[in-house]
Amino acid sequence: MTATLYAPSPSSGASGRRAGSDFAPLARRVRESGLLERRRGYYARAIALNLAATAAVWGAVAWAGAGWWTVLLGVPLAVLAARAAFLGHDAGHRQIARTARANRWLGLLLGNLLLGMGHGWWNDKHNRHHANPNHVGKDPDVGEGVLAWTREQAGRKRGVLRWVARHQAVLFFPLLTLEGVNLKVGSLLFLRGRSRRDRLVEGGLLLVHAAWYLGLAFALLPPAQAVALIAVQHALFGVHLGAVFAPNHKGMAMPGPGERWGHLRRQVLTSRNVRGGAVTDWLMGGLNYQIEHHLFPGVPRCSLRRVRPLVMEHCAAVGLPYAETGLIESYRRALGHMREIGEPLR
Repeated sequence: MTATLYAPSPSSGASGRRAGSDFAPLARRVRESGLLERRRGYYARAIALNLAATAAVWGAVAWAGAGWWTVLLGVPLAVLAARAAFLGHDAGHRQIARTARANRWLGLLLGNLLLGMGHGWWNDKHNRHHANPNHVGKDPDVGEGVLAWTREQAGRKRGVLRWVARHQAVLFFPLLTLEGVNLKVGSLLFLRGRSRRDRLVEGGLLLVHAAWYLGLAFALLPPAQAVALIAVQHALFGVHLGAVFAPNHKGMAMPGPGERWGHLRRQVLTSRNVRGGAVTDWLMGGLNYQIEHHLFPGVPRCSLRRVRPLVMEHCAAVGLPYAETGLIESYRRALGHMREIGEPLR
């Protein structure tokens, strides 16, 4: 499926200079449409169904017993864990409950307790990403790490990391199998610089998660199968989350040093939507509407589909390109960008 770039008609007459200051009319229209209102019933059902399904899969693990086929139940566990992560993400954006406190506790229960992934760590990192998407030095998602997002970063790699950067397009999905563990390690390291209360609350919930999760796995299965189930779940969980987040910004505009874009321009030009129906919406947790989510992070995910035509129309009116592709094309573009960055090292 090819990419679609919804660009303005020549008669629109709006200049790029205006694009950064034209967010207010769109915000007013979205607010008046009622799409900013919380959908607590939707989220109550989503959380209840996800918890029930997770309990059912663990029940299936107990019923299936010690056979190696039981390890395959790590696949639905990974999918359900990703659903919980998406719900925690929405709580972090205060999409679910009325108060910040209630959303924080939902995030702690869904993230720290259910997944073993620190809500505070994720929120800190993710909020910095939303404030300056694809901006090197400000967005942690394009910061220095195992992978290189700019040729300058690639040129600074040495040793094994240089080899990885050279082949990063091929290695991207295999490396994602480690992301599930990396998220937990990052959550723990983040607590070192936090207040005593945060360490007690978040660290305590992470310990409770480790106790119930490992206790359940090793109580229901022999050690070898328990380790295999845990490995399968964490590997596929990392791949699932990475497959959702990778198409959204990789290969899109990256503001240069000193460039200051308005909210509309900053969020639209750095983001890419992924076309699809109900299945795509479910698998990607609504983040296939990445442009709408970045413009209005407080909009409940179930409302993003209805925000999309308003944003498309507004972008056309002010002369701002709106990028949207199919899922396969989005991966092709993201991996093509990574291949291009590593090209000088080959």
